[in-house]
Amino acid sequence: MIAGRIAAVRARIDAACQRSGREPREVTLIGVTKTHDAATVAAAYHAGLRDFGENRVQEALPKIDALSRLAPAPVWHFIGRLQTNKAPAAADAFDILHTVDSLRLAEAISRHAEHQVRVLIEVNVAGESTKAGVEPHEVGGLAAAIAALPDLELVGLMTVAPRADNPEDVRAVFRELRGLRDAIGLAHLSMGMTDDFEVAVEEGATLVRVGRAMFGARPPVAVRSQGEQT
Repeated sequence: MIAGRIAAVRARIDAACQRSGREPREVTLIGVTKTHDAATVAAAYHAGLRDFGENRVQEALPKIDALSRLAPAPVWHFIGRLQTNKAPAAADAFDILHTVDSLRLAEAISRHAEHQVRVLIEVNVAGESTKAGVEPHEVGGLAAAIAALPDLELVGLMTVAPRADNPEDVRAVFRELRGLRDAIGLAHLSMGMTDDFEVAVEEGATLVRVGRAMFGARPPVAVRSQGEQT
């Protein structure tokens, strides 16, 4: 079942790329596996998925360990709100951190990094009070500050669009993030989730974070991380 759902999402990404004149290889599909167990992650891996996103460091660590012997190795993305006290563990465990939203956090990651860490700046494009991220006008300054820090590689920008019944209603959010990214000259745009990833791909997303469309509803015991619905 997971294999079929992954294939269906990839087909939708391919179609969105065709509509917007892009190559599907430009888009990385990240399976958001928060609250799902290591067996589910392994099943997705064996169905061909290689990139996985988690919201909580402590929840992710056992899964990362359980899949550590697979080759090629899975790529682990941290996509939740990251506290500075969790920065050392996150920098060590994850391949890429999507949610850097302050210089203080970037400095904490840099200070504790034992290798080059790829990061994205989270931008609150829509200005929602319940979501993390810097304001759009702050992106340039934070990007310049991160560039000066050792052991950090700034590779892109990330956003979480507002919930909308019609994905077209959030197209402008994705388009604005693309403009911000292009002005700085970065490679990646992390945007788009289950309800809106096709529009995000049409607007230039290179990293899409999809959970529910591939893994079904999360277990009812889960507590939502602020700002991420997948």
